Amino acid sequence: MTDKRISGDYRDQSMRKLTRDHSALRRSVALSKMMLAVAVLCGAGGIPEAGAQMHAQSFELLEATIPQLQWALSTRIVTSHDLVTQYLARIEAYDQHGPALNAISVTNGKALAEADVRDAERRAGAGHGPLSGIPIIVKDNYDTIDLQTAAGSKSLAGWIPPDDAFLVTKLHQAGAIIIAKSNMHEFAYGITTLGSLFGQTRNPYALDRNPGGSSGGTGAAIAANFAAAGMGSDTCGSIRIPASHNSLVGIRGTQGLASRSGIIPLSSTQDIGGPITRTVTDAAIMLDAIVGYDATDPQTARSVGNIPKSYTDFLQLTGLNGARIGLLTALFGTDPADAEVASVVHGAVDEMKGQGVDVVEVTIPGLADLPTDRANGFLVLRQDFKFDLNAYLAAHPSAPVRTLDEILASGKFHPAIETNLRNSQAVESRDTQEYFAHIVKRNTLREAILKAMADNRVELLAYPTIRRKANVIGETQMGSNCQLSANSGFPAIVVPGGFTPDEVPVGIELLGRAWSEPQLIKFAYAYEQGTRHRHAPATTPPLNQQ
Repeated sequence: MTDKRISGDYRDQSMRKLTRDHSALRRSVALSKMMLAVAVLCGAGGIPEAGAQMHAQSFELLEATIPQLQWALSTRIVTSHDLVTQYLARIEAYDQHGPALNAISVTNGKALAEADVRDAERRAGAGHGPLSGIPIIVKDNYDTIDLQTAAGSKSLAGWIPPDDAFLVTKLHQAGAIIIAKSNMHEFAYGITTLGSLFGQTRNPYALDRNPGGSSGGTGAAIAANFAAAGMGSDTCGSIRIPASHNSLVGIRGTQGLASRSGIIPLSSTQDIGGPITRTVTDAAIMLDAIVGYDATDPQTARSVGNIPKSYTDFLQLTGLNGARIGLLTALFGTDPADAEVASVVHGAVDEMKGQGVDVVEVTIPGLADLPTDRANGFLVLRQDFKFDLNAYLAAHPSAPVRTLDEILASGKFHPAIETNLRNSQAVESRDTQEYFAHIVKRNTLREAILKAMADNRVELLAYPTIRRKANVIGETQMGSNCQLSANSGFPAIVVPGGFTPDEVPVGIELLGRAWSEPQLIKFAYAYEQGTRHRHAPATTPPLNQQ
């Protein structure tokens, strides 16, 4: 695989590329815009979004939800083969051409054959899994038995693991088709999605800006409609920041809700996999498919008894009526560069008030200190990385490198992450007073959050996912509020809150108590349905509009 670096005037060059003639591609893909007469209520499985209208309406691939795709499949209007063909066509048109998002690390050459199997199952009366025949994209740090897993690094280029990650297995069991893997910030050690194996991923809403990270490839790909939904991993904002920067929904579950097995680690104490989707409905469906106990990941034992029958039961249009939410004003920031995002999030809060929410300002005593340390809040992550990565590589002897030290010696990494890699390599032991003091500090943070919520009688806390909009590529991205959820282990959901004046997406984050994912989904769904802030990026329109 070559190093696909991007240079020059991103926006002007890419918009000129959008004028290219894709007629040859359109001839090979006759269904590039599927206009389907869909009676949306039918076959909806009771999900409110799919049952919103009684009359037939035209329906296209762009922005289609999982329930809408499932209805189209169940009524034989389209096949899974059609869907895979269409999404692959969009990847071909827009990932390395046109806007050149550079979001995809590898496509699955077996995806069409897998789609044919799903179609045959459906014709035979089987194949009724929640994701049966649905194309999905997963991040490049998820082990996949038939696709390269490289964590965005040249040091792992070409390597194919011997087993699927636990969450990939769960997706397959639900009937999903993994059509591609997405680029990521190398080894997940950053939030702008830059790596030695692929270069820089770009934000489809503003091609000169970053898509967030480390799951920025998934974020850009799902925003651009390269698949129905995607999977990321979150150590400190790596699902939530791309969701915010790409007008998407992202969920970081309670620590232990989803397995870490088979995900190349950054920090075993903070890593968790989760969905990145265009709607709350799709996020709930994805969550149903992936959560649960994994005997190879003891942390997931905490989830037993804490998972509802279905997260889709909480897709309630009136979910915000009578709710009481705490606005965490300390996380808005006071720098002039924070003002645009703060304005959007305050506007989102006002919209919630209009939906019947009682909003109160909440202060958490000591919050300025509780998530921080001498490594700007990332000391535990820095000290985990070498030991967790080395343990992963030791368990995968077929990998081309054996240790972090060997990766450094190879020089096969992007210069932008060298300082982070060397800082982690310099850690001699986690068995130190400082390390354990910060692990204990997380308990103090949890107690402080819970006390503030109890004292103010609020069900959730609201704040900006990241205080600043997506920065121009090449500039340092500042403003992350990732640590509140990551360090406490409490769940958080990001939902589109609107756009800045120059049309850069902004997300609002809602954080709840442990195992409160149903409540987060209920509130986020009601807000989403009442505002409908998301729109598809103009850089990746339906193919027949070229």
